[in-house]
Amino acid sequence: MTLITPRKLQAGAPYPLGARFDGLGINFAVFSAHASKIELCIFDATGRREVERITLPECTDEVWHGYLPDTSPGLVYGYRAYGPYEPHKGHRFNPNKLLLDPYARKLVGQVRWTDALFGYRLHSPKGDLSFDRRDSAAAMPKGVVIEEMPVGQNYPRPRVPWSKTVIYEAHVRGISMQREGVMPHERGTFAALGHPDFIAHLQKLGVTTIELMPVHAFLQESFLLQRDLRNYWGYSTLGFFAPEPSYLSTGDLNEVRMAVRHFHAAGIEVILDVVYNHTCSGSELGPTLSFRGLDNASYYRLIPGQERYYINDTGCGNTVNMSHPRVIQMVLDSLRYWAQAFDIDGFRFDLCSTLGREPTGFDPHSGFFDALMQDPVLSQLKLIAEPWDIGPGGYQLGNHPPRFAEWNDKFRDGIRRFWAGAEGVRGEFAGRMLGSSDLFDHHHRKPWASVNFIASHDGFTLRDLVCYEGKHNEANGENGNDGHNDNYSANWGIEGPSDDPAIEQLRATVQRSMLTCVFLAQGTPMLLAGDEFHRSQRGNNNAYCQDNEISWVDWTAAQSEEAVALTTYVGRLSAIRRDFPVLLSERFLHGRREIQPGLKDVSWFDERGTPISVEDWQNPVARALTLQCASAPADDATGSKDGNSSNSTSTAADQDSPQSAVQPDIILMFFNAGHEAIDFTFPRPGDAHYLLIDSNVPDGAASIEPCTEASVQVAAHSVQVFANRPCRE
Repeated sequence: MTLITPRKLQAGAPYPLGARFDGLGINFAVFSAHASKIELCIFDATGRREVERITLPECTDEVWHGYLPDTSPGLVYGYRAYGPYEPHKGHRFNPNKLLLDPYARKLVGQVRWTDALFGYRLHSPKGDLSFDRRDSAAAMPKGVVIEEMPVGQNYPRPRVPWSKTVIYEAHVRGISMQREGVMPHERGTFAALGHPDFIAHLQKLGVTTIELMPVHAFLQESFLLQRDLRNYWGYSTLGFFAPEPSYLSTGDLNEVRMAVRHFHAAGIEVILDVVYNHTCSGSELGPTLSFRGLDNASYYRLIPGQERYYINDTGCGNTVNMSHPRVIQMVLDSLRYWAQAFDIDGFRFDLCSTLGREPTGFDPHSGFFDALMQDPVLSQLKLIAEPWDIGPGGYQLGNHPPRFAEWNDKFRDGIRRFWAGAEGVRGEFAGRMLGSSDLFDHHHRKPWASVNFIASHDGFTLRDLVCYEGKHNEANGENGNDGHNDNYSANWGIEGPSDDPAIEQLRATVQRSMLTCVFLAQGTPMLLAGDEFHRSQRGNNNAYCQDNEISWVDWTAAQSEEAVALTTYVGRLSAIRRDFPVLLSERFLHGRREIQPGLKDVSWFDERGTPISVEDWQNPVARALTLQCASAPADDATGSKDGNSSNSTSTAADQDSPQSAVQPDIILMFFNAGHEAIDFTFPRPGDAHYLLIDSNVPDGAASIEPCTEASVQVAAHSVQVFANRPCRE
């Protein structure tokens, strides 16, 4: 197509990247180190018709740029890039393919699957070495120039300390698709996310921070659409700056900001789950949508000597090249944009090990991590790593920079195995309850670095952990080959739903026991949306493609008597956590520090109140444990000296101080993962003991009266928590 171009671009500027309106016109800047020419393509407001095609006139420091005067926000655009089509050398330029601007702030249209999206002839015997000349513009979404979102510097943020953080993992669409009181066109969008009823629910739970699954624009893969399924999770990023269009009820970006500010007004932070490790384009056989066509050899890691192929450390066909300074710049620009324009409080990095990869492998001092740690905006936010990928040496739990918290799958698996009745796991269980110091107690890291969870979006829900021993992913259409096989779950007598009251009571008890571990262990607790009221995915442990009732949160079910009781139980756990500083410790507890003579910061006993010996820890069938944690009244988030210091033990002078006359806080947790009830003896019989919570009781059964007995009976598969004072909340 030959287009008339009545206008010429002025030189413009190479910075900032993207399309920026300055009040008089729009500056366009896009990086490509290997292109020979880049054209700006302008479309009508619908994005269906290309009306102008103009060559960017300048290239400075490998950034192509031009300025279009007398043009305002709302302009719809894309790019075409010229250069070598040499797949063997890693170059895949094809000007017949319209390319999405990596910095596009807003999108119009969606990907419509057609062979024209591919840079090669899809059915050619030469495969991706062939060259396709069809125009892909009609099948591509386009960027929309926006008026820059103002930075809300003066708007207050909650800024919850890490030690007091309680995370709730949720999905923008799933959290409101079945919520009554939300207008139909707003369901599944940011407009419904900040609904006052939902915020009140989070406050009841004691949640301080909501972590949203990916909200960046993402691709609906053709293989899913062919099976009448959809990419629900969103871990297939199309654009790192634009919100997913389907999450905006009116298309107004302010919906995102308003939702965030509703949470902030309630004292709740918002963290985004972000996917910078790969893009939606897949392997060398995937479509040409943006990065591949702009500069394949710069944006992706290619196999040395075989640059036709991608390094696939992510399992998604490609790996973003986080060794390239322009790629690092793009990721930091994206993070900063979300943090400043939408007041986002932090980020959870999917497959974060990939972001720390250099050509020699994972490096906690990689270029990306170093750049992130010194950024004056981003370094002050909450940063969470999913500390693994599938590449060589990709499992890096505990090895990310000290500024990060990390998803701790060893906590998840250790707690699951303990309550499922596995043998020989008492030592592992104990280590996970104390913040996994074997993984995190280095480089001055704190216990909050361990993000403790029993369930997340990836795997069984908490309810399904006690209802299914095997995955049931038939609805995914992959013959059961997807999803984890090692779930460490137990169905407690029958696979799936049961109408047996005994089985149902046992399942509920085990759920409450596992939740107790999540909330009262040292570290940062994380709760999966709906786990507070028995949400099930019908045994599907990989519901990434289930954009339906399997994945959506059922708020009607949340109103049942059993669901309300469990929600109350979770709220009680949060209250206990807030009220006892020892559960929020910013130092690891090793049992080397005395709070008072004979009272250590942490001690382990058996059910008889006897300290556990080395031999006892090795007992493969013992399933009873007593955990005692203590803290002096002054111990708080900024408390006393580290247990390894010369001042770690109380002196005679300390005993005579006025502070020592104040009673310390002492928490006792009696864990019984066995099949029979057990009598537990209090290790300090002279102390007062107040029951804080009992996982064998639906709502927890706290008591404001002290227990006068020397021992208590703890039901099978349950935990009781006592303290030397009642909970004040």
